Amino acid sequence: MEIYSVADNIVSPLGTNTEANYAACRGGISGIANIQNGDLYPEQFYGAAIGEDIKRALNISEDNGYTFLEQLFIHSVSDALSHVKDLDKNRTLLVISTTKGNIDLLSESYTGPMDTKRSELTVMGNTIARYFDLPNAPVIVSNACISGLSAIITAKRLIEVGQYDHAIVAGGDILSEFVVSGFQCLKAISDEPCRPYDARRKGISLGEACGTMILTRDVTLAKNKGQAVRILSGSQSNDANHISGPSRTGEGLKLAVKRALEQTDITASQISYISAHGTATLFNDEMEAIVFDTLGLSDTPLNSLKGYFGHTLGAAGVIESIITMKQMLERELVASQGFQETGTTKTLNIIQATKAVAACEYALKTTSGFGGCNAAVVYKSL
Repeated sequence: MEIYSVADNIVSPLGTNTEANYAACRGGISGIANIQNGDLYPEQFYGAAIGEDIKRALNISEDNGYTFLEQLFIHSVSDALSHVKDLDKNRTLLVISTTKGNIDLLSESYTGPMDTKRSELTVMGNTIARYFDLPNAPVIVSNACISGLSAIITAKRLIEVGQYDHAIVAGGDILSEFVVSGFQCLKAISDEPCRPYDARRKGISLGEACGTMILTRDVTLAKNKGQAVRILSGSQSNDANHISGPSRTGEGLKLAVKRALEQTDITASQISYISAHGTATLFNDEMEAIVFDTLGLSDTPLNSLKGYFGHTLGAAGVIESIITMKQMLERELVASQGFQETGTTKTLNIIQATKAVAACEYALKTTSGFGGCNAAVVYKSL
């Protein structure tokens, strides 16, 4: 059975829809800036926060009965659904990807009107499902930084076994005191905008965003849209190396990529482009370089989108997949923001300037996360 992505949305510091976000990426515009917000962290740090202009455009308010994150989900899903018509709700599944959900409600500095019960992921998921009058119980995927790709793979598999015809896959996370202080405790946040794979990389830049993909097995809908991309395969693994550090040899990620390729009828040499995880931490980027070199992908054009959005946790796999698909459809590859000089022991073909390509038929998207989890998805343009 063939599964397609037929509509999408991204809301981030770079804009309220996919087109605005993609235009920013191809124009080299980053959402990362110096943040001085005592409610998030007592000292300044670099990250990608949704600004007041975006909040005004989305009519974000504490008085409308929904949390900030829930409002991001509602906007993103609404916009994505506006591009497809007449989906049978009884045959549609909502899959939500997030790492921390409404964790900000538990902060001592929170003084808003929301009940802390909304910090429970199932409560948040049910709230969003009710807004869209969806009869099926939502599936919540919270698996560290691979949550977004895990949600896409989960939705794909549930459609393939016949439980649903369509799926709304939405991933979102926001900056919060809990998240920022946690990464600061790990000394993982860079004191400048992140530099994935660069020799001078110092760590991650956190970000907040929400993204939505509409998946379907309806080939007629996919062909009518004209801008559909097929989700060819997906795989997950866990190397169980460390609570926060990846396997130094990348065995888990290598297994996920190999299994994703084995589910297809293509070889690694046919991959035209890799949208890598690229967090700009010392161990993650090195591990990925080893894996791609081992699998014969060191010459494949590759970028990290973290330099534009920051690390958006549960949203990352979704919004970076959407930008991946846009690149495939537009036949161009955007520069890996922040990269200047190779900083890994294995040399990769890092995209240093946005460029047109003759074709981009197959693309690989990878993510890795705390606890040693890894995911890989292969996309195919129609």
